[in-house]
Amino acid sequence: MKKSSALFFSPAILSAILIVSLCLLFIAFPADARREGALSPALENPGHVDKPEWFRLTFLDLYEDIDEAAENRRRLMLYFYQDGCPYCKKLLQDNFGQRSIAEKTQKYFDVVAINIWGDQEVTVGETVYTEKSFAKALNVQYTPTLIFFNEKRKAVFRTNGYYPPERFNAVLDFVGQHKETRLSFQDYLAKVSPQPVTGKLHTELDNIADREDLTRALSPGKHLLVMFEQKQCAPCDELHLDILKRDVSRELLKHFNIIVLDMWSNKTIVTPGGKKMKILDWARQAGINYAPGMLYFNEKGKEVFRSDAYLKAFHTQSVMDYVASGSYKTQADFQRYIDARAEHLRQQGIEVRLME
Repeated sequence: MKKSSALFFSPAILSAILIVSLCLLFIAFPADARREGALSPALENPGHVDKPEWFRLTFLDLYEDIDEAAENRRRLMLYFYQDGCPYCKKLLQDNFGQRSIAEKTQKYFDVVAINIWGDQEVTVGETVYTEKSFAKALNVQYTPTLIFFNEKRKAVFRTNGYYPPERFNAVLDFVGQHKETRLSFQDYLAKVSPQPVTGKLHTELDNIADREDLTRALSPGKHLLVMFEQKQCAPCDELHLDILKRDVSRELLKHFNIIVLDMWSNKTIVTPGGKKMKILDWARQAGINYAPGMLYFNEKGKEVFRSDAYLKAFHTQSVMDYVASGSYKTQADFQRYIDARAEHLRQQGIEVRLME
């Protein structure tokens, strides 16, 4: 394979190329004085595990990798990771460690790994990045993040964070069988796993007066937290019955106006952005592919951050702290924020347990 020559373009041209080719929102981040490519001792390698041998080793020429996958009737899956990521370990061991999932992945996809702190060159058309600048351009805030590309070199699906095996299996079928050309992932899930009419929606945290017009829940003093959930949902139960009942979580929740919504509901509401629509349609439009999906809005009704994948207590609390403290305004890289927060807690003698 012949590698493209390294060329660099202005941010404007770079953004134009990527918007067309990847169909994603790219965000430019300021330079950071912290040394790239390493985590602090507090987070270093608690969950490192070798990648499967069937992952592809390439020159990281994106278009070339997509085209080669297409020649073999497969699609390209980019796996963004970092050493020391316990959720990456879960993906590699709990998901790819299952023979059926590993075989299905190899049937439908070529998998290429990208280290979000790495310095290897990644070529996209005529533009060359380092791995870390490529991850920033794609606004990768969680690891693992998976981005799937079709034969036309366009990103057709993305998972921000870890999906447990059952949900991950559905993603493999949805993208691998090209179902995104016919329906949304949310609609696909409704077909393959219909939601029952009974069950519990955890609305105990709701603290806003008007559940029909969320613009009235916007205020200068607090961010609005909208939680998209469903009635039969083990991760939702874990979130409400354990994680959000912990003392640190309770204190952080005081900084938010909160509403819990059934992501399958046909009820019409006014969104924080002022649009009147069914909750089901809003969830679909917002790209909620995982429950619970926690979306955070500022006083103007603009979404400023989200978590829509499986997170344990430390990372859930870190997201809330990241938003409540306003740190997202000054520190655009959430992974660095997590690193600094863990280090600060350890310096205070507080043990940080990433997966409890």
